[in-house]
Amino acid sequence: MTALKWLERHFEELICCSCLVVIAVSVFAQVVARYIFEIALHWTEEVAAISMVWAVYMGAALCVRERYHIRILIVVTTLPTRLGRIAIFIADFSWACFSLFMMRVSWEYLQTIWKYPSTSPSLGINEFYPQTILFIGYTLMLIRLIQYYIQWFRAGGQGLPGMLAEDGDNPINDSEQHV
Repeated sequence: MTALKWLERHFEELICCSCLVVIAVSVFAQVVARYIFEIALHWTEEVAAISMVWAVYMGAALCVRERYHIRILIVVTTLPTRLGRIAIFIADFSWACFSLFMMRVSWEYLQTIWKYPSTSPSLGINEFYPQTILFIGYTLMLIRLIQYYIQWFRAGGQGLPGMLAEDGDNPINDSEQHV
């Protein structure tokens, strides 16, 4: 159970770091191949590009989980707590609706590229597989947003959801946050 709990807590970080390593290795391999061996590796650019897209979507889900997305909180914090909560709820609800919309659109897109497959130019793999990050990313963002609100309500729902305490710690302590 501990390994599963660790994976749930660090899933996005694991994928992001793996993608960054793949990017670094691909770019380094291309530089070495070009300047030392004077050959071009055609696959490195495609691998790096796919890894970058995966890192971005997993990073977005990580930011949802940690509540690090850019927000204009100066306005929200000047409002009374009740109005601030309403503003944050409306923003997060809009975000959840957008994620649901993008999940639907990306699912339809994946169905289309599954029905009419194409292969990537350098790797020769079905484009369906790297493109699944669209559905995975938005689904994970929605799951993490719902997860955060469940934990926030379980912790008493005090203050504004997603606000960091003055000392920089999350108001939901780390052991409760990702149960």
